[in-house]
Amino acid sequence: MQTVETLNEGLKRAYTVTITSKDIDARVDKEVQAIAPQVRMPGFRPGKVPANLVRKMHGESLQRDALNSSIQDSIQKLIADNKLRPAMQPSVELDETFEFGKDAEVKVELEVLPEIAAPSTDGIKLERLTAEVSDAQVDEAAGRIATQQGALEEYPASHKAKDGDTLTIDFLGKIDGEPFEGGAAEDIKLKIGSGQFIPGFEEQLSGVKKGDEKTIEITFPEDYGAEHLAGKAATFDITVKAILNGDKPKLDDDFAKSLGLEGLDKLKELLKGQIEQEHNGLTRTYMKRKLLDQLAAAHDFDVPPSMVEAEFNQIWAQLQHEASHEEDPEAALKEMEAEKDDYRAIAVRRVRLGLLLSEIGQANGVVVSDQEMNRLVMQAAQQYGPQDRERFVQYVRQDPMAAAQLRAPLYEDKVVDFLFEKAEVTDRTVSREELEAAIEADDSDLKPHVHGPDCGHDHDHAEKPKKAAPKKAAAEKAEEAPAAGEKPAKPKKAPAKKAAAEAEPAPAAEKKAPTKKAAPKKAAAKAE
Repeated sequence: MQTVETLNEGLKRAYTVTITSKDIDARVDKEVQAIAPQVRMPGFRPGKVPANLVRKMHGESLQRDALNSSIQDSIQKLIADNKLRPAMQPSVELDETFEFGKDAEVKVELEVLPEIAAPSTDGIKLERLTAEVSDAQVDEAAGRIATQQGALEEYPASHKAKDGDTLTIDFLGKIDGEPFEGGAAEDIKLKIGSGQFIPGFEEQLSGVKKGDEKTIEITFPEDYGAEHLAGKAATFDITVKAILNGDKPKLDDDFAKSLGLEGLDKLKELLKGQIEQEHNGLTRTYMKRKLLDQLAAAHDFDVPPSMVEAEFNQIWAQLQHEASHEEDPEAALKEMEAEKDDYRAIAVRRVRLGLLLSEIGQANGVVVSDQEMNRLVMQAAQQYGPQDRERFVQYVRQDPMAAAQLRAPLYEDKVVDFLFEKAEVTDRTVSREELEAAIEADDSDLKPHVHGPDCGHDHDHAEKPKKAAPKKAAAEKAEEAPAAGEKPAKPKKAPAKKAAAEAEPAPAAEKKAPTKKAAPKKAAAKAE
């Protein structure tokens, strides 16, 4: 094998590797000798078929296999001899003029991981915001359970609807006496006084009874989401099909026992534990973001473009998926496109942080144990049916890249925990609202270059959403689109998505760039 370096620029490397025909033929001969004892041919005793006949029978496939294995071994030797650390799978291309019996010339292009100076873990200062659990929070959580568990009972036909009652209604909306698109629905549930519908809608249903038919008049707001309805006066023909009791069960020992618990104190104890876990998660999120900000500010090095592109594509695909579920997908996509460079900068930051965490972990002996890895595999296997679980387990154990992807999040958490232990941490008790506000502040204050929290760069360019168009059919779920006249739920803003994408590093690898043997482009096709 002969190797000539053709490019050494930044993190990019390129080589021309020449594999002699003698090497390829030697591999073919070795394989012929290996399979000859198993070949059967009329006129010859088992295992006595001459090598030249074996070569004639299986020559093409043996040559292809020999070529591919020669290229794979040559690439591995190239990486080892030059002490390369590939960032991604190398690009391998066989010369188009190659013919069996001649030397094979292969072009290999790859990007290498940057050399990172041993990161210092000294001098990290973090503030740990801790939110205590109040009795009011526990009571509120218990109240939500009671509301969810409570079965609404229908009032008798003589009952007149009042605030807090839930109505089941059909309606038909009209403008200038003509039904409009999306203005009809059946079996819609509406709680009077909830503010779920636009002003003037719910109030006019107070006092109705089951079976009543009533026409109400409303005017759509000027900023209503459907332009053909915005500011228009409309009527709705309402049919009241049922009026339900909106009261929720009483919070007492009997209610707790109906859930299978000893009493109300036990229910509150469990809820307090759950809320504490939520608070701990928020605390960790805040501390991790501040930690990553300090690491990003203290380290600046080139990162492999291929890794950045892969990370960006992942971020972009997720954003496109989320945009498709926004109230106005086209507007969300347009806003994304306007900030595409920002998201690419976030991809750079995430890759840099991922490499940095990997370097810190390896320098300080952070590892994921075999026991921890087995637990990860078994947990991931639970998402598959019983018949596919074993196949998944075997796949992860046989594929280094699949195992690395599964291991990466836990490895990153362990590195972060290591840095938390090394950091100088000060504690401050805050309310949950203050803790959430601190995280939200990180979401909105993004640095212009590093694009991290605390930069004072306002990315909140989104206009306030307009109210959504009426629901087209009763079969649609309420959470997918509001009913006619209903106030839509406030959508998540794109800047928050940007901050969420930025707040996490790309997966930190426990081992640097494990690569599978590359199958060369065009080699198999040429061999045929």
